[in-house]
Amino acid sequence: MKLLHLDSSVLGAASVSRRLTSEIVLRHQALHPGIEVISRDLAADPALHLSGAHLAAFQGSASEDALINADLVKGNAYMYELFAADILVIGAPMYNLSIPTPLKAWIDRIAVAGQTFRYTAGGPEGLLKNKKAFIASTRGGVYSAGSPAAALEHQESYLIGLLAFLGVTDVTVVRAEGMALGPEAKEAAVARALEDIAAIAA
Repeated sequence: MKLLHLDSSVLGAASVSRRLTSEIVLRHQALHPGIEVISRDLAADPALHLSGAHLAAFQGSASEDALINADLVKGNAYMYELFAADILVIGAPMYNLSIPTPLKAWIDRIAVAGQTFRYTAGGPEGLLKNKKAFIASTRGGVYSAGSPAAALEHQESYLIGLLAFLGVTDVTVVRAEGMALGPEAKEAAVARALEDIAAIAA
């Protein structure tokens, strides 16, 4: 069994989403002794954002740009790691109502027609089957369903929709929100998230 662990927070050791992904990974290691973990720090080593040069290379044009070529190799590694993984653990703090740009750059490399999804007469079909995903979601405000700001939430909903589009429908969200509302609110949010992680079953 293999687990792909992705972090995207720019806060390093101060990141709550990184703490939560680490705890989720530890929980799976306890549940599945011997599980292989592949980790990617997307903030520390981000892919380039898509460009015309990338698209030309995808369509078969040769590139003489060393930076683009190295980035294409990185994108291929992303795809290989994703296909190999049985479990995905994604750290996704909310930045400006959505996800961090390094995580979006990763998505742009793995959401590829003909590889992770395909178009059919009945509509798009996800090709990633039999995978589980765990999203460590953190945010300063409160955006969960029923809150006044719920309509502004484009973080969890985007990731859940994207994963479903690719065929990953078994998704668990571990959430710590309202963390900018004071120390007590932050402590309580993290504590609830840690309880949810401890309840993850095999």
